[in-house]
Amino acid sequence: MSKPPLQGVKVLDASTMIAAPFGAVLLGDFGAEVIKVEMPGKGDTLRHVGPFHQNEPLRWSGLSRNKKSLTLDLHKPEGVDLFKRLAEKVDILIENFRPGTLEKWGIGYQVLKEINPDLIMIRVSGYGQTGPYRSKAGFGTPATAFSGFTYIQGFPDRHPVSPSFSLTDYITGIYVAFAAVTSLYHRETDAEGSGQMVDIGLYESVFRMLEFLVAEYDQMGKVRERSPGLSGHSSPAGTFITKDGYWVVLVTSTDSTFNRLAKAMEREDLLKDDKFYTNEARLANNEEMNRIVADWIQSLPREELLDWLDGYGVPVSPILSIQDIFEHPQFQARENIIEVEHPRLGKVKMPGIVPKFDKTPGNIRNAAPDLGEHNREILSTMLGLSSEEIKQLERKKVI
Repeated sequence: MSKPPLQGVKVLDASTMIAAPFGAVLLGDFGAEVIKVEMPGKGDTLRHVGPFHQNEPLRWSGLSRNKKSLTLDLHKPEGVDLFKRLAEKVDILIENFRPGTLEKWGIGYQVLKEINPDLIMIRVSGYGQTGPYRSKAGFGTPATAFSGFTYIQGFPDRHPVSPSFSLTDYITGIYVAFAAVTSLYHRETDAEGSGQMVDIGLYESVFRMLEFLVAEYDQMGKVRERSPGLSGHSSPAGTFITKDGYWVVLVTSTDSTFNRLAKAMEREDLLKDDKFYTNEARLANNEEMNRIVADWIQSLPREELLDWLDGYGVPVSPILSIQDIFEHPQFQARENIIEVEHPRLGKVKMPGIVPKFDKTPGNIRNAAPDLGEHNREILSTMLGLSSEEIKQLERKKVI
């Protein structure tokens, strides 16, 4: 098997919680050496976020696998000095402090690029490094609201609904990994390639996906309001209940897909009806269209419905609980859930590696680290510190 694609790339992960650390873990999954910098005695805030089992933070395992933990107090001059020395030896630095914080500590980008011109520094914050909101505290859920996403989520007769998990953080983490490999490619292939600073605002990662909102308002002056499902995009589309009480999602995003659905329903007359023969016509009569589909779906039990629609190539899926997912053969065949050894809980399950490379697949080399687990390894091998020097740093609580 070929070596992982990012083997040899060194990443200094000075971020906390979810968005930026998720980007770092994606790099680690594909071979990068990720050194996670944490506050001595406290660690990443995520170590103290639920759910918990036997006093162990369960999210920590999946969000910090393939990382090494180095404790370092950046409030102390010795900690800042060590941080600079590490920044000189890595390819990528990922941070998500509030803008201006690293500059206040003397380790902003302008300082670090003098030490290491090849350094790629990826900065994640709620609203970016510039603009009137640059200093505003930023977390994923408020950033989701700011992006315009929350405004259109939910039913029109109820309040807007935030995602039930940290969706924006995880999306931003993908942008972090994308920025890292794009910057690496530029650095390695451009004749004048060098390091650079990358600036990502949490809200921007979701806003980038809302081009339909921008287009509608720009060209039509339309302000899209709350609605469930893919309202305004395609019809029929939505969540429907089967005869035996299970929920499924069905979408026909193209006319050819609707043609297949009409045949599956034995309602080819709909293809000749002026109200339903094109997606534009169906959108104008969406309630009636969805009601026809809902009545038909409710006449069949789930498994019979799914088999029948799959035979016609109609996009439909059951709505799965996490128990359903653990038991589903598709998730098993794709190794979407993997098992990793935990130092205290034994074996723990977590999401598998995505995407799947046929020549250079990612892998799990180590479980999430305990706090400061790799202090001696990193300080001795990367910075050449002696055992006595490391002991002195421990006594001063720098590490």
